[in-house]
Amino acid sequence: MTTVGISSCGGHIPYLRLDRGVVAQIWGRPSVGGERSVANNDEDGITMAVEASRNCLGGRSTEKVDGLFFATTTAPYKEKMNASLIATAADLKREITTADFAHSLRAGTGALKAAFDSVKSGSMSNVLVVASDCRIGYPRSDQEQTFGDGSGAVMVSSENLVATFEGSYSICNEMMDVWRNPEDTFVRTWEGRFILGEGYINHMKEVVSGLLRKCNLEPKEISKAILPAPDIRSHTNLVKQLGFHMETQVQDPLLSSGGHCGSAHSLLMLVGALEEASPGDMLLLANYADGADAMLFKVTEEIKRERNQRTVKGCIEEKSLLASYARFLSYKGLVETAPGEPFRLMPSATASWRDRRSILRCHGSKCRGCGKITFPVQRICYHCDSKDTFDEVPISYLNGEVFTFTLDSLAGRSDDPVVIQTIVELGEEKVRFYGLMTDCDPSEVEVGMVVSLTFRRIYDGAGMHNYFWKCRPVRRGGIHNGQHKG
Repeated sequence: MTTVGISSCGGHIPYLRLDRGVVAQIWGRPSVGGERSVANNDEDGITMAVEASRNCLGGRSTEKVDGLFFATTTAPYKEKMNASLIATAADLKREITTADFAHSLRAGTGALKAAFDSVKSGSMSNVLVVASDCRIGYPRSDQEQTFGDGSGAVMVSSENLVATFEGSYSICNEMMDVWRNPEDTFVRTWEGRFILGEGYINHMKEVVSGLLRKCNLEPKEISKAILPAPDIRSHTNLVKQLGFHMETQVQDPLLSSGGHCGSAHSLLMLVGALEEASPGDMLLLANYADGADAMLFKVTEEIKRERNQRTVKGCIEEKSLLASYARFLSYKGLVETAPGEPFRLMPSATASWRDRRSILRCHGSKCRGCGKITFPVQRICYHCDSKDTFDEVPISYLNGEVFTFTLDSLAGRSDDPVVIQTIVELGEEKVRFYGLMTDCDPSEVEVGMVVSLTFRRIYDGAGMHNYFWKCRPVRRGGIHNGQHKG
């Protein structure tokens, strides 16, 4: 029988955070404590999924990836496959299977289970499973404070496994506790005691107990219990009722440092647990929504191999605080902002499709004659003038330095008025890249600053979301100086 499991993983938590005390002060109510992650105004479910996917791939070859499953409840497109756009931006090959999993906070574990089944059956060898969410709670509600934005990704494979998949157990339950209708902006909820008691606590206990019984295990044999929860109190109560030791057996729920990231939260916590795991550890993952899923993993010796990736802990440490609730509202699209002058444009689906290899895949052209790399793809080499003698090469994985920049105070949105326009030299070849800088205060930019590329949403027009690549500072963790202005 084929052994399946996880061969790599990666997560993403946005750079921006909001102190929950800021929200509490606005509404004259208590703070639940800590911070919540906030997607920047150029981030959404797709861009965060691309970030987590690229982190999971870790610069490795994408040729062996046979499929990409994307899970979310906040898909930027309601009728258009989001997974295909993510796969393209992650520079995966065209001959792959893509699928969207949606409409439930169990979409992430559902996609993960489907990937295990696909690899075990032999229909695919490597499936990238990525989940991402940016849910919005009603103003003044608990959810406004406790929600967060983020994404997580794992590669399901049958070789080079850092953790083997040991078994699963699922239950289904129909109840109206947390939901959102097609016309809704905000997540709806029923009475709290009903949601947490009859819904979350009861079903998580049932599914975890069912999996332990199925696998002939006791709670004390679990190294890390990964239990996503809507709030700290519910998480604590569940841990006690299941018999796990909070300090030694339970994975950080990330609620105080980032918030609950919707369908992505279970995968994000799993990624965090794998990054801290040791060979032989038994990891139990459970997830609730209209029933519950539970999965068991055993960590292998492969977990020791060196990984050059951003960790979940690193993402949490690398942050900048939003100074105002107004900026939070505008970034969430709840307050309309005037677009910057350069972005009052009418996009073309035809032109975007024609140039998709440069726009989405971030491919440049490498001249076969002189070896010069240019971006975007150029038919004529401006170094040696040869025509149509080039190979396409990816440049999105290259780090670089700011060659020059301009701070444009007339081009930005009304909630983010200064646009940082940069020319960057990437890699040893010093490939010139012109683009905008993001996740950075304009006062911090300087020539020689080390940057990397990130896939972001540029502007909306003609009913389409337009995506391209930007640069951002390469940081080593820790809170940045001061706050994000606004």
